[in-house]
Amino acid sequence: MPDPPTIPELPNDQIPPIGSHFMVVFFIAGVVPNPLDIRFQTVSGISSTIETEQVTEGGENLFTHRLPKRVTYQNLVLKRGMVSGSPLNIEFGLAMDLMKLSPSNVLVMLLNEKSNPHASWLFKNAYPVTWTVSDLDATKSAVVIDTMELAYTRFQNLRL
Repeated sequence: MPDPPTIPELPNDQIPPIGSHFMVVFFIAGVVPNPLDIRFQTVSGISSTIETEQVTEGGENLFTHRLPKRVTYQNLVLKRGMVSGSPLNIEFGLAMDLMKLSPSNVLVMLLNEKSNPHASWLFKNAYPVTWTVSDLDATKSAVVIDTMELAYTRFQNLRL
């Protein structure tokens, strides 16, 4: 009886990355990196979907065609411990208090163990749509978390 097939091992440089080492860079006026607002607890919403339209063909009763329409995106959601006086807080405050939106580019980088970029996503023309502060609870000793949601026109997947 022949030996069962073996699953090949990935080389060390092909081990899937760990998602806990990352950095977020906001570009002031879309160009100049903001060096102060780079640390976040979580990033979510890195997602795109191609919407489809169902088209029926005359006389065909077994299936319908699904044709691509457009790409849609979820909001980019960033969470971090509450920070006072940061440029990002000022931008969110202007957006939420005065409806003064200044769309900016945002780069999310997944870093390897040497802090070099492993993968990156560039979010174009991002602007705030939701700002939430975690519950204040006198019965718990927990860090106050700011949750910031951004809408954007599109994102580019920059795998290095």
